[in-house]
Amino acid sequence: MNFDKKIATRQSFGEALLELGKTNPSIVVLDADLSAATKTSIFAKEFPDRFFDMGIAEQDMISTAAGLSTCGKIPFAATFAVFATGRAYDQVRNSVCYPNLNVKIAGTHSGITVGEDGATHQMLEDIALMRGLPNMKVLSPSDDLQTKWAIEEASKINGPVYIRLCRLATPTIYDEKNFEFGKGIQHGEGTDGAVFATGNMVAKALQAKEELEKQGVNIRIVDIHTIKPIDKEIIVKCAKETKKLISIEDHSVIGGLRNSHFRGFDR
Repeated sequence: MNFDKKIATRQSFGEALLELGKTNPSIVVLDADLSAATKTSIFAKEFPDRFFDMGIAEQDMISTAAGLSTCGKIPFAATFAVFATGRAYDQVRNSVCYPNLNVKIAGTHSGITVGEDGATHQMLEDIALMRGLPNMKVLSPSDDLQTKWAIEEASKINGPVYIRLCRLATPTIYDEKNFEFGKGIQHGEGTDGAVFATGNMVAKALQAKEELEKQGVNIRIVDIHTIKPIDKEIIVKCAKETKKLISIEDHSVIGGLRNSHFRGFDR
């Protein structure tokens, strides 16, 4: 892990879209007047004919993405997480998930990392909203490389996918794409506890692991990059091998990582 090299996962998202666009002409990108912030502007500059700025009309953006998917396109619809999953929830639910359409939704600026934008933009419920929908897959990558893998992986999945992204630059954790959809990544073999983290909290958990080792406390960290479907096997494995299970997330515990999957494991 490189604590000094930091890259925002929204930046990684924009770069990944550009690379996908070069190899797959079916990729199209939609944004709701926030392309500079979501970094879809990187794709738009190279492929202006495959980029659609829908304005401040998130519901229309999701509905249009649904329509494009029925014509053989693979649309990535991007905006802040609070708008992608909150303002456009009805369209995501009824126009994308129920008919199981091949739409990818990227929610940037998730959690409290939007900082000074305030509570209206700090989305702490998006995992709960998206994981509760039929057919929806939910990805929450933790660093630059994992985000690029997640975007590529999402493009291969036939059906709706929600990708949760962060505003702030986060440390780089991985140096190779050794990821598997639906499988958590374990760091360390500590038995004093297992900390399950997702998104930007994975780097924080790994930093805490180093500090705890200095105090003689040995824990393991599990990177849950796929929220839905969850890796049940690694949860059960850690429950058997460690003294405590802990989860940390930039999200409400109601419907989030812990509340969704760790009930019954409290000890």
